[in-house]
Amino acid sequence: MFAKLLLLFILVPVAELAIFITLGEKIGLFATLGIIILTAFIGAYLTKSQGLKALNNYQLALAQGKLPHEEVMDGLMILIAGAVLLTPGFLTDAIGFSLLIPPFRKGVKAIIKDRLKGRVEVVSQNVKAAQSFTQQGQPGSSGGPQVINVETEVVDDPTPRD
Repeated sequence: MFAKLLLLFILVPVAELAIFITLGEKIGLFATLGIIILTAFIGAYLTKSQGLKALNNYQLALAQGKLPHEEVMDGLMILIAGAVLLTPGFLTDAIGFSLLIPPFRKGVKAIIKDRLKGRVEVVSQNVKAAQSFTQQGQPGSSGGPQVINVETEVVDDPTPRD
């Protein structure tokens, strides 16, 4: 993983420099800088508007009692998009603007879910979900998580303990 990140941190700036030099020779220095500044402003505006929309969707999901995992993933991708859009460069701008397109984000979410499917386990307070987990995880069954369902009650004791 470290080698991949190191390679990414070396190759992306080199590619950005090559694009800067090539485009600067074609259209000029000031036009190139103007495009970089313009994309940063447009990217910041789009990131803010879509970020607020994702936050509203997150709050709506919580108000409806749903697990807001889709909204959190959208918010994280919009945050990443904003970060790479504020980074000067055409390659990073292409990645950032792509992440601001909802259908593209949906595809990226599907890829991320597929990669995390075997690594992350979500256990809900939903009784049916807990029952299905306990049926899969019974002793002697073939694998699956074992879930112990415990009911608790919080009791406030007003007397301080020393």
